[in-house]
Amino acid sequence: MTASAQIGVTGLAVMGRNLARNFARNGYTVAVHNRTAAKTRALVEEFGDEGAFVAAESAREFVDALERPRRLVIMVKAGDPTDAVIEEFAPLLEPGDVIIDGGNAHFADTRRREQSLREQGIHFVGTGVSGGEEGALNGPSIMPGGSAESYASLGPMLERIAAKAPDGSPCVAHIGPDGAGHFVKMVHNGIEYADMQLIGEAYQLLRDVGGYEPAEIAEVFRTWNTGRLDSYLIEITAEVLSHVDAATGKPFVDVVQDRAEQKGTGRWTVQIALDLGVPVSGIAEAVFARSLSGHAELRAASRDLPGPAPARLDPEAAKAFADKVEQALYASKIVSYTQGFHEIAGGAAEYDWDIDQGEVAAIWRAGCIIRAAFLDRIRSAYDADPALPSLLSDPGFAKEITEAQPDWRDVISTAVTQGVPTPGFSAALAYYDALRAERLPAALTQGQRDFFGAHTYRRIDREGSFHTLWSGDRSEVEG
Repeated sequence: MTASAQIGVTGLAVMGRNLARNFARNGYTVAVHNRTAAKTRALVEEFGDEGAFVAAESAREFVDALERPRRLVIMVKAGDPTDAVIEEFAPLLEPGDVIIDGGNAHFADTRRREQSLREQGIHFVGTGVSGGEEGALNGPSIMPGGSAESYASLGPMLERIAAKAPDGSPCVAHIGPDGAGHFVKMVHNGIEYADMQLIGEAYQLLRDVGGYEPAEIAEVFRTWNTGRLDSYLIEITAEVLSHVDAATGKPFVDVVQDRAEQKGTGRWTVQIALDLGVPVSGIAEAVFARSLSGHAELRAASRDLPGPAPARLDPEAAKAFADKVEQALYASKIVSYTQGFHEIAGGAAEYDWDIDQGEVAAIWRAGCIIRAAFLDRIRSAYDADPALPSLLSDPGFAKEITEAQPDWRDVISTAVTQGVPTPGFSAALAYYDALRAERLPAALTQGQRDFFGAHTYRRIDREGSFHTLWSGDRSEVEG
């Protein structure tokens, strides 16, 4: 087979197929391959008029169709299937060739694969791709890791197929070495979990306390989407809430089971944050909220537990309450992004990645699920101060949080007194209050740990570690 394709895609499920079509639509000749040859033939038959495809039925044919340095995109399930594909193709490649993993791989697996393939002279680029099947086809946000050399070869192609931000810049950037790209994609998904949970809490407050019906709440969200909350998730929330089920005539949201699933990236975000010692309490609460929603038997057994029932407000009071919910949602959203970027900084420090956080915010402005207008402001905050310790330290965001505080606190107080669960809103405010507190109860915790386990503690008035002889005369000794 003549080497005529600039890039190849193996794994032609929806994401892989759409990504191949995106490359072809942008003028590249694309080699396509799937374990089931019928899928390969079907893609070419159905979409062959969109661009130039080279159908390959075997791994050897696929590799032979690629121009050097070969660029091979893997779009299969994360885990063992990805390893199996790498083991099949790596022996057919040569030093300088590039394997791109566009799946939702765990970044630790990406680091392992990158190191192994590097020893063979093959570049491995773990690449976060966000935007779902529509983004894969029309322009996703792309987060590639790997070597700078591999990005020099691959980058221009990714920049052509990526989503374009409002200023026209492509939503792709070289994130950093080995697993950096998949790490940032993981955190992106963690923020996505938090964003969706906060929106869900806003919906429930508007419905249970405000007394709004789903179609009315849709209009509230459409109004919010014209302001500072302008985002893809707010936009689609309005669409979901305004949809009516054809079979029953009821609001669509009322005929869907209230049990949310997850694919793992949100859970990984929390697990890795624990390993790094980075507090991501808002993201964690979003993950746990999905988990709790799935425990149907536990929830059924607990329905008769005593507690207040929400008392719906009159229309005028409901409108004022909706404005307060908007403040609470926006403030909590700032906190969830703050926690996500803190984790990215923690990962960069732990794994020696030089990640430009302003650039990360920039490539999330279009294509991805958490795309939002205020990412421009996050980019500007990090561009102005690359060492910014927290988004809450940025004067603009600090001012907005200050203005939102009274309503934010009032909404959470109302939720508590009326028995409406708001774990995301509450965790965000608790995080904020903990950061600004002069003293935290951790001093007492350290005393307790020293009492039962002689773990020692540090003092505020001199250097060193100390231990109190609790079972003795309670004198203090150096630890």
